[in-house]
Amino acid sequence: MSISKQGKIIALWIVFLFGTVFHTQLALMPLLYGENVVMPNSQGKMPAFDSWLMLGMFVLPAIAIVVTAFNNSRRYRLIHFCVTVLFTVINFIHIVFDLSVPPIVWHQIVSIVLLFVNGLLLNIVSLQWLRERDKSPKLRKKVTVKAVKNS
Repeated sequence: MSISKQGKIIALWIVFLFGTVFHTQLALMPLLYGENVVMPNSQGKMPAFDSWLMLGMFVLPAIAIVVTAFNNSRRYRLIHFCVTVLFTVINFIHIVFDLSVPPIVWHQIVSIVLLFVNGLLLNIVSLQWLRERDKSPKLRKKVTVKAVKNS
């Protein structure tokens, strides 16, 4: 059984979303045991920028899943590849920050490293998809019409 590049990309985005939810949930697990999970110097309010960033980390992959299922245009494939690279860079920065904040929470490091590796796979498959020739009917029709005119 062969899975298309689009199918692989959708599967990798779904793994990314589950991994992100798990990574977030893992950070909240101490609450179940009555531990304090308040960030140092937070004063009990999440900065607005962080809320929008977290929304983007969930919404953009969801949008990518839907659009990837229905759009095969070259322009979208380029935009999609750029988005996957951006997410990989963000995950790498997240790993670096998590490693620089004591105490290091190793289960969180492992989960974000797995997300990073998933992101690298997403980059590779997205690049392969970007390099595929456009197979849209509109393009084939133009090429066929030109070939007939040149004969």
